[in-house]
Amino acid sequence: MNTEIARTLLENEGAQVTCAADGQEAVDLFCSKAPGTFDVILMDVMMPKMNGYEATRAIRLSDRLDATTVPIVAMTANAFAEDVQTAKEAGMNDHVSKPIQLDILKEALAKYRHG
Repeated sequence: MNTEIARTLLENEGAQVTCAADGQEAVDLFCSKAPGTFDVILMDVMMPKMNGYEATRAIRLSDRLDATTVPIVAMTANAFAEDVQTAKEAGMNDHVSKPIQLDILKEALAKYRHG
């Protein structure tokens, strides 16, 4: 349900959104597309098959040209300082807590806007 809410909010703001059902699919989608396809990755921390931390590490370790530079933003209900630190240690650039607040999400994404 959070994915659909985020998708709707972002598409209403003009974003092109690609969704993955789980962490493994997120890694597979990223690795199967040309470098530069994704401006930013919103990574849910709690996902089946591979959690967001594992998926982020897999993306960062992939051989894609943009693997270390694509911004990855954690999306999680866990908003304690140690959760933010864990996200950063996994290779995430930023942290947005759920439930999603559009103004906070837009502010986070604006940091990574190209052009």
